[in-house]
Amino acid sequence: MSKIYVVFYSLYGHVYKMAEEVVKGAKEVENTEVSLFQVPELMSDEQLKNAGAAEAKKAFTNIPVITPEMLPEANAIIFGTPTRFGNMASQMKNFLDQTSSIWLQGKLVGKVGSVFTSTATQHGGQETTLTSFHTVLFHHGMVVVGVPYSCGELLNMKEITGGTPYGASTLADADGSRMPSENELKIARFQGRHVAGITAKLKN
Repeated sequence: MSKIYVVFYSLYGHVYKMAEEVVKGAKEVENTEVSLFQVPELMSDEQLKNAGAAEAKKAFTNIPVITPEMLPEANAIIFGTPTRFGNMASQMKNFLDQTSSIWLQGKLVGKVGSVFTSTATQHGGQETTLTSFHTVLFHHGMVVVGVPYSCGELLNMKEITGGTPYGASTLADADGSRMPSENELKIARFQGRHVAGITAKLKN
């Protein structure tokens, strides 16, 4: 049985919706156990309210918060984070900064790692966020997996859409009004299934 953790941070719900689809895709692979977690929030309730995110956050308050010590339990970890100026959100960075002891002990070496993201605009740093996140996974000795072009939705030129070979992505619009499209959700689902498939092969 392969154990996969999908670990995300979401402010307005876009990354959460993508995470749900990643989970669905991973569950399509036989003998795969999938768990969904979120990283701790660093913003106060007042800050969330001022950012207009308090209501959106209610949709996933039931998702358990993960601790760094739990990561080695998984065979694969798929991370999801919104983009902040071309990099991962500070909440995710703060979480990863707490994995030093795991790194020192090599507890994630050989495990599969993958990343998906969300940006406000079409060229808002999706690829830089994904590839810079990969650097952390490489430091942990993980086997980094993206989204190959066998995922036909990456070739969709009929609409504005997220989706990269480095990981699934969505466009939220500057005011957060655009939720993940069907094409973007299909890529996220593909990523979950693809990571689970590779994890199963490596585990065997």
